[in-house]
Amino acid sequence: VQLQEWGPGLLKPSQTLSLTCAVYGGSITTSYYYWSWIRQPPGKGLEWMGVIGYEGSTYYSPSLKSHTSISRNNNKNTIDLQMNNLKPEDTAVYYCHADQLLASGPVDFWGQGTQVVVPS
Repeated sequence: VQLQEWGPGLLKPSQTLSLTCAVYGGSITTSYYYWSWIRQPPGKGLEWMGVIGYEGSTYYSPSLKSHTSISRNNNKNTIDLQMNNLKPEDTAVYYCHADQLLASGPVDFWGQGTQVVVPS
């Protein structure tokens, strides 16, 4: 499986961010894949944002839940992230990540990441 993210690199505070993760080499509805968005602000560690499962269930980080949404497009085989009311602290590299839970153990995949800048 290969993941590729894209979206606008520069936004203004209060705008809405929309990122897309295209999945190649596998279907997003294949059991037991879980598709996450993870971000890394400059100089900081990775922050898990939320996940959507192969069956469509979603879970979010409590700190981001109020203005974050993860969805999927089965026809396009994409995982989408939307964040409302952006702030400068949302500046980060945003990664698409996949876990597949196999009987032999989990296997994970990462996209290359896409930079998002929200100037103050």
